[in-house]
Amino acid sequence: MFFDDRLATVLRQRATGEAGLRTQFRQFLDLLGKDRMPGGNQPAHSLVAAAWLRMDALAEAIPAAERAAMVREPGWRFRNPDLAAHLAEHEPEVASAALTRAHLSAEDWNALIPRLPVRARGFLRNRRDLPVDVAALLTRLGVHDRGLPAPASASARAVEPVAEQRAVNTAPVASAPVPLRPVAIDSAPSTPSSRDRNRDDTGRTEISALVERIAQFRRDRGESRQEFERSPRLPLGEPPERATAFATSFGFAADTAGRIEWANNDVAPMMIGTRLFAAQRLGNDGGGDSGLARAFARRQPITRGKVSLTGAPAITGDWIVDAEPRFSDEGHFTGYFGRMRRVPGDTDPLTGPAAREADRIRQLLHELRTPVTAVQGYAEVIQQQLFGPAPHEYRALAAAIAADAARILAGFEELDRLARLETGAMRMEPGECDLAALLRRTAGQLTPVLERRGAGLTLAFPENTTLLAAMDPDDAEGLVWRVLASLAAACGAGEQLTLSLSPLLGAEGAAARLDCTLPARLALADNLFAAMTRSADSTINAGLFGAGFALRLARAEARAVGGSLHRDGNAVALTVPLLTVPQNLRGYGDAGISVAET
Repeated sequence: MFFDDRLATVLRQRATGEAGLRTQFRQFLDLLGKDRMPGGNQPAHSLVAAAWLRMDALAEAIPAAERAAMVREPGWRFRNPDLAAHLAEHEPEVASAALTRAHLSAEDWNALIPRLPVRARGFLRNRRDLPVDVAALLTRLGVHDRGLPAPASASARAVEPVAEQRAVNTAPVASAPVPLRPVAIDSAPSTPSSRDRNRDDTGRTEISALVERIAQFRRDRGESRQEFERSPRLPLGEPPERATAFATSFGFAADTAGRIEWANNDVAPMMIGTRLFAAQRLGNDGGGDSGLARAFARRQPITRGKVSLTGAPAITGDWIVDAEPRFSDEGHFTGYFGRMRRVPGDTDPLTGPAAREADRIRQLLHELRTPVTAVQGYAEVIQQQLFGPAPHEYRALAAAIAADAARILAGFEELDRLARLETGAMRMEPGECDLAALLRRTAGQLTPVLERRGAGLTLAFPENTTLLAAMDPDDAEGLVWRVLASLAAACGAGEQLTLSLSPLLGAEGAAARLDCTLPARLALADNLFAAMTRSADSTINAGLFGAGFALRLARAEARAVGGSLHRDGNAVALTVPLLTVPQNLRGYGDAGISVAET
């Protein structure tokens, strides 16, 4: 990657809704947590500063517990000390999670720890993977670990309560609380100076020993409980005390008969003794029609073999098997070792073939954005003469290149949005907007351009109509503009398009239906959503890929909010859900707009 524009791409995105805010915060964690890149690949200081500011703004909108959970996600660590210093200033749970996940070099730790807040340094006491010099630095700064060694001997513990009792009985009564000094545990009562020295040498008191024993008991009980959770239970009729944990993959080893003799600990009680395939009959070389059995009989590697398991709910289902044969030193076949993983559900919108294809499209678009963004940036440098004066002819060409690059990037955004909407990877945010007012405003923007061709838009609903759609205002404006601009761009000279708006009452609730007549060029198309019609007038632009693609994207947006977009004869009908049912429907009937029953 010659030009890393990921940070600029994230900064350009508009985060709306709780899911969008959390996603963008997680993106900043990934990008700002990377290693410092050498050479000229380092992001601009202005971009990094803007990223810190945006991250702080997102932190104000996301609860501290959710941010700490994102930082504490398993399998994720960051290597940038600047991110650790920045998160250490946040709430205690966020600072604790950040300093636990930070994976820095010894030089970075030594430079970072003196800059940390005093309360944040204490979170490093429980880490056992810090370098020796970093631990020494913490000791010099007075940061000590809560975990202390076990008591020295039983005789010392027997003497300790006696000494403590004597100290309490002989203590004078004071008006203010007197702090208790810990008593030595390795000998009989001694002088205060020896007690202080023993505490400094061993770092152990009787109270801390008790705390450590309690913590160890809790750890042991937690491990025992985890073993209990992984173990299957007999169906004796008692109510379930825990949710069933479904296994997704595990390793195994099978003997020469195809019977599993070893598996991972979490599934071993459920899998050991299970056969991978039915027992072979006499004279049957291949095990019937089972490809897994044939490969096993011929001692061949098993690649993407299929097996169906029954039994405990944690392992029941279809699995994919990848395994290799095992042989002894003498060359004798001893079985197979391999791994099983669940078959992904093709009906799942996030793991099906459509979702995987959409993910590949998004990855391709990301790779295409990089050179286009670079071309746009260099064109803007020439056009704005940032590196020195340039001839006006070159500046005009650079401005045209920058504009073309911006249109290409806008087309990439539309492709990415369509792929995410059609596979369910993206959801439209809920909200509230006046659909009638939005139609009047959008038609007012398009009318001056259409009047030059003698065309126009006619609104066939009352001026005082108000219909509150259950959509985010920005999403609703984009949807309405996409539909009307696509139709207006295809208008010929003298064509008039009629817009009618009516409420629909049905079993699923109230909805608003917008009907708009199709221009002649689109009415002739057999498939409206595949039409490649483009406008010769650049004033109204429905998109980079023509009217058909724009309408297909509008259809995906309408479906995402619970509506629809379809062709109805020589008109296109857009339906979106309403927040409430209109109280008075007679005004619509008087205006010639029918109330349909769905």
